[in-house]
Amino acid sequence: MTRFGKVGVILGGRSAEREVSLKSGSMVLAALQQQGVDAHAFDPRDRGLEELVRARFDRVFIALHGRYGEDGTLQGALELAGIPYTGSGVLASALAMDKWRTKLVWQAAGVPTPRYELLGADSDFRAIAERLGLPIMVKPANEGSSIGMSKVRRAADLEEAYALAANYDALVIAEQFIDGPELTAGVLGHEALPLIRLETPRDFYDYEAKYVADDTRYICPCGLPAGEERAIQRAVIRAFDVLGCRGWGRVDLMLDRADNPHFLEINTSPGMTDHSLVPMAARQAGMPFEDLCIRILELATVGDPMEVTHVG
Repeated sequence: MTRFGKVGVILGGRSAEREVSLKSGSMVLAALQQQGVDAHAFDPRDRGLEELVRARFDRVFIALHGRYGEDGTLQGALELAGIPYTGSGVLASALAMDKWRTKLVWQAAGVPTPRYELLGADSDFRAIAERLGLPIMVKPANEGSSIGMSKVRRAADLEEAYALAANYDALVIAEQFIDGPELTAGVLGHEALPLIRLETPRDFYDYEAKYVADDTRYICPCGLPAGEERAIQRAVIRAFDVLGCRGWGRVDLMLDRADNPHFLEINTSPGMTDHSLVPMAARQAGMPFEDLCIRILELATVGDPMEVTHVG
């Protein structure tokens, strides 16, 4: 593993997802070290960019989630420093972090995504509820891990859900609820991993269901016919390519009652904890956690590729 040189595992950070990032980064760090990689933890909350440069990392594994790590800011700093890093580049990271602008790009490219409206303090909440129909998912546009997110079943509760989401971001989305199975697809290189079907007794797949609860069900294989799963995987790769993503990531989607996919968002630096989905899908594909970490590290690069990915 000396071919990787000195590797920095960037973890923690300053976002609302700090605790999850610490767990992800610690597991990645241990896995790389077990494989003989000269890997070192680096927490940008406590150490400045000048220390990152002085550390002379040959490449870095980004295990940050949320702002200042998954939104293109760190990616830009690493590009300026000429340090190869895992995951998507500056533009794709920034787009994917912003759920509203992700939808705008997807809509322009014909990628199916649920209907939505932006919310503000002066919105006509009842009219929005009538247009979108109930229930409605309300979410901050630039947060992950379902932080600040609510499922609204009554029009009278929409304003309160907006106020909760606005605590985390000035940009808040009200989104049509797709009443069907929730799926997630890990992407590694340019291939979609086996789909995972998510089931929870909670109102939706929220923070507790993701990281705390023991009654969340992760069904993999997902139960779809093989041909249908392959078709969804192809659609996943197109949704990934349209945003310009690269390396690895995770695409979340819902199926409607006719089993048509509706894409929700892309995570360009997904969780790597014991509850996380990409490692789970990789295991189903025959790839242990340690091998997954090595493969992601192999895909590290700096700068966007010169070739244009076909997204038609």
